[in-house]
Amino acid sequence: MSRVPTAVLAGLTLVVGFAVAQATGVRALGGVVLLAGVAWCVVRSRSAGWWRLSAVVLAGLVCFVASHLLAPVVGAWPSVILVGLVLAGVTYPLVDKPRSLSVAV
Repeated sequence: MSRVPTAVLAGLTLVVGFAVAQATGVRALGGVVLLAGVAWCVVRSRSAGWWRLSAVVLAGLVCFVASHLLAPVVGAWPSVILVGLVLAGVTYPLVDKPRSLSVAV
């Protein structure tokens, strides 16, 4: 059974968090969605190792800030979608891409 890659979930977490904040008018509720998404991604990808997960969380934080900086230039939705794609692109090689085991001979 294949599962949805964590990269997709990480990127969607930013988009869904923003959508919830915008739809409800309660920014804190969007923050709760973001925190829940981060926790879900970390728990499901814990086998990737703490440093990889830390890098993804840090990338998510950078993307969150970047979306706020880009919004006045390109618009709110385009900036959130762009940083969601960037986060997914950063997350895939860190936690989803199959890693080959090298064996010393």
